Amino acid sequence: MKQMRGETKAHYLDGTQRERVAVLIFDEPGQLSLQVAKRIATLIEERNAVGDSLVLGLPTGSTPIGVYEQLVRMHREEGLDFSRVVTFNLDEYHPMRPDSLQSYHRFMRENFFDHVNIAEENIHIPSGTVARDDVEAWCQQYEFEIQRAGGIDLMLLGIGRSGHIGFNEPGSGLQTRTRAIVLDEITRKDAASDFFGDDNVPREAITMGVGTILDAREVILIATGEHKGPIVQRAVEEEPTKEVTAGFLQLHRDATFYLDRAAAGELTREKTPWRVRRVEWDDALAKRAVIWLSETVGRAILRLEESDFHRRHLHSLVSVWPDTDALCRKVFEDLRQRVLYEEHLPRDKRIIVFSPHPDDDVISMGGMLDKLVQNGNQVTVAYMTNGSVAVFDADVRRYLHFLEMSLPELEGESLQAAVEALRKSLLDKDPGDIDAPRVQRAKAFIRYAEAVSAIEVMGLGRENARFLDMPFYQTGMVRKNPIGPDDVRIVTELMDELSPDHIFVAGDLSDPHGTHRMCYKAIAQAVDTYHEEHGSESAPTVWLYRGAWQEWEIDRAQVFVPMSKADLARKIEAIFKHESQKDRAMFPGAYDAREFWERARDRNTRTADLLNRLGLPEFYAVEAYVTAKRLP
Repeated sequence: MKQMRGETKAHYLDGTQRERVAVLIFDEPGQLSLQVAKRIATLIEERNAVGDSLVLGLPTGSTPIGVYEQLVRMHREEGLDFSRVVTFNLDEYHPMRPDSLQSYHRFMRENFFDHVNIAEENIHIPSGTVARDDVEAWCQQYEFEIQRAGGIDLMLLGIGRSGHIGFNEPGSGLQTRTRAIVLDEITRKDAASDFFGDDNVPREAITMGVGTILDAREVILIATGEHKGPIVQRAVEEEPTKEVTAGFLQLHRDATFYLDRAAAGELTREKTPWRVRRVEWDDALAKRAVIWLSETVGRAILRLEESDFHRRHLHSLVSVWPDTDALCRKVFEDLRQRVLYEEHLPRDKRIIVFSPHPDDDVISMGGMLDKLVQNGNQVTVAYMTNGSVAVFDADVRRYLHFLEMSLPELEGESLQAAVEALRKSLLDKDPGDIDAPRVQRAKAFIRYAEAVSAIEVMGLGRENARFLDMPFYQTGMVRKNPIGPDDVRIVTELMDELSPDHIFVAGDLSDPHGTHRMCYKAIAQAVDTYHEEHGSESAPTVWLYRGAWQEWEIDRAQVFVPMSKADLARKIEAIFKHESQKDRAMFPGAYDAREFWERARDRNTRTADLLNRLGLPEFYAVEAYVTAKRLP
């Protein structure tokens, strides 16, 4: 194995001794994308200066889009010349027409190739249309073309949640080359959002092999988002195995992982830094360490002993806090005071709950929403997107049957015509195609009706719901447009109209299709505008909630809201009103077969169990929140 990064550094002062490959961590995804683009630009300029070509290996997916955007900007604004660049893409679904919505040929042209001056003959992408009997020969030719170009100088990679690079699924070996491969179930579930359901995802793909990737002179793997944290940790800190093919990059002579802070969150130096380096202890880090120690040894915080600290190598914390009993009491009291019962929550205030999808409000903060209504607050739930892409065609047909059976009573010829037009649109659509506008509207209305039914459980009504239908979402596809001025304007105008005292925002940025992250960005810009126009004194308090994918960590949460068994049952009843997402959701996310109501129940009861094990009262269920004046 190659010499690992940091082996020449005395005592690993940076805390990277468990990392078996070079890792760079950035605070924001935008910073990461810019640095990767700068590295690529530097190589291009060096080769251009001597009249040589640069050979790039390129990925698709949401993660590298920021890099492509920066490279396009450099081409347009700084004159970065791609005329000598040669590209080889990692993979493509098979079978797949190059003009299909989900085609990687189309993705690369729309996001990169059509915006820079790469020569057409220098672009190479695996074929999704080659006949099955010819696939093996085609793959051998692809390998030959790579070698004829002089080999790949820089390979850019993402990482799948099963740890794959390219489509090298678990089980792929070191010697594999470009080939056809059967896609793993998890990969297909992750791709389901692009194909409007996992039944439409191709079962096979053509991909560069692990050996092909490792032959590149330099490799950069980029990962963003908390949902990538666990698999990144395995790829970086554990022995490389066929189960996590990204781990094979540890064997490369010049491979680097570029991570945002969220994707790096499970690395030892980020999660428990005191285990790998000297740290400067402050109250927040001491709190995290005490909670970790309590969970590790299996005793409540107030029952921890000084020997527990020493046995778990927390000597430096003991040197700063020699009275460990006092430290434990301080942490315990800090947690206890963050428990807010109904009487401690806002009362008679103006409140906006921003819900990225039409069900995030009740899934993520149904308990809080219920208590806010009981406290007499003026609550408005702002549904930011219509969620239409997450509705099955069968749900539309169900409502069409209802309308057909109701027509004799309604006696409306125009309604009959509308029903027939919708039915025809559904019949004419191929699997994976974008819905016709009339079908998108029908699916949006299904989600809207469900949303109103859900908040009625909490005592709200149609008058308390706003359907913002933000422009960035209106593509008819899972891939969305960037957040633009119109998106921010819609949020700003709502805040100007309602002058809220509190706003609730989805801080869960790891939903599989990125809508939460984009809604967060629009709200953050609107809050900044609101601050500038109204002053910080009148700015609303921001409450960040998390949803179906994760919960706030105990040490990071600033508010815990207990729920009784009846509270949780009412929350679940509200989630049940979203019938189109019940039993079988369009995009449940990989790894997790539970329904959304089960995830909400399990998340809330688990948070209560964690607090109980730390020694706090034995609540039935708990929701967690972070509060701020501005969005981080």
